[in-house]
Amino acid sequence: MKLSRGRKLTYTMMALTIGASSFKVQADESDLYKFLWLDPDKKVYVLQNKLYKKKNTIYAQLGYLSNLSGEYQDTSGINFRTGYYLNEEWAIEGFYNSYSNKNNEAYENLQRINQSVPFIRRLTSSYGIMGVWSPFYGKINTFNKIIYFDWSFGLGVAKIDTESNKDTVSDPNLSSTFTSESYTGAVAKTGLRVHASKNWFIGIDLQRTMYKAPGPVINSVPSSSKMRGTTDAILSVGFSF
Repeated sequence: MKLSRGRKLTYTMMALTIGASSFKVQADESDLYKFLWLDPDKKVYVLQNKLYKKKNTIYAQLGYLSNLSGEYQDTSGINFRTGYYLNEEWAIEGFYNSYSNKNNEAYENLQRINQSVPFIRRLTSSYGIMGVWSPFYGKINTFNKIIYFDWSFGLGVAKIDTESNKDTVSDPNLSSTFTSESYTGAVAKTGLRVHASKNWFIGIDLQRTMYKAPGPVINSVPSSSKMRGTTDAILSVGFSF
């Protein structure tokens, strides 16, 4: 039986419609499957594979630090830290900072204009231990290269070794002499670990140290102690194994 041109066109349109409908249904089912696979319990915890694992790893970092809190001193130094990750989020970390100080432009201007010496307390070293929490990790694409990073926070205790001219700075008859001091305080930090490879990474940290110390002796009367703080910016290279 021959079909007229009109009927052929009608049947062709029906076949195309049914085929398109079937394709749409399959696509919707596939999308739904993918959605359910990513979110089976209506809770999304991870949407990417974690490439660099931290659990049960030991790490060490060596870096350069610049102190951001010296009013009359330019202070830089070396930072060393090492730690152990108990799991993917928590680690125990120890650190040691060694500082080098020199008089800055503000100090020289004060001496040149007022012929006076300011009260100075400068860091010589610090060391301590802290707990480190790494709740965030991610990746960014820059110039067609994927860079992986971890963002962490730390809190702990520290021993701070300083030297100051508090005993002589207020007496014009005495030359400014620095004496050694030692304090116990708290330390907090936030930092990024940017992965260069499976074992090597770059560390970028901002570390804040708080301790209680007295001011200068005035008319032979010691000043009361008050809370003081110092901040270090640290750039380091690390190795994990």
